Amino acid sequence: MANPKIFIVEDEHRIARFLQIELEHEGYDTALEDNGRHALDRILKGGFDLVLLDVMLPEMDGMEVCRKVRETSDVPIIMLTARDDVSDMVSGLDLGADDYITKPFDMQELLARIRRALRSHYKENPSEGDENERLAIKDLIMIPSRYEVRVKGEFVQLTKKEYALLEFLLRNKRNVLSREQILQAVWGYDYNGDTNVVDVYIRYLRSKIDERYQEKYIYTVRGIGYAVRD
Repeated sequence: MANPKIFIVEDEHRIARFLQIELEHEGYDTALEDNGRHALDRILKGGFDLVLLDVMLPEMDGMEVCRKVRETSDVPIIMLTARDDVSDMVSGLDLGADDYITKPFDMQELLARIRRALRSHYKENPSEGDENERLAIKDLIMIPSRYEVRVKGEFVQLTKKEYALLEFLLRNKRNVLSREQILQAVWGYDYNGDTNVVDVYIRYLRSKIDERYQEKYIYTVRGIGYAVRD
């Protein structure tokens, strides 16, 4: 599954760059724009899975961009603003924004809001032909069309990279996967001698799944790599 692409529309370059770095660290693809009118043109051309839209923009403010986008597109929009004003929030939501967050914001909160907006959008717009696909081991179920993972019926919140790693393991559950194979498939670059990042993210997954639910899903195969097993 391709990484969701997030369009960052923000005219404060320091904030825009910070968001880009953090989102790409989480595994999202990104694009930047600092002009409201140009942003509208790019959004209407398509290709974005979610828009982070600042309210105060040159040429066309975020509210107007949101209004015009909603005439033809249901792409998820999260409004960003430095103004802690309830009327602004209500206006943005009434114009069709999916969510609203005030600067300065906690990055973990923003990431959670992004994940929620994407899940909601995927649920309402499942991919053609694969909306019924289920990937499962034991009582862990992944529904790719909804970007959803449940263990024992309970929703598990994963970062984009954790999700991609788990999906790759589940799609290859009959195989033992080397760290190099995982690195190439999930991170998208060739093995360069450092596979520690794979071990780190396996630990993250185990803490959220194996340890939390006291069930072993991810196995270490000594000298080779990792596997998931029923």
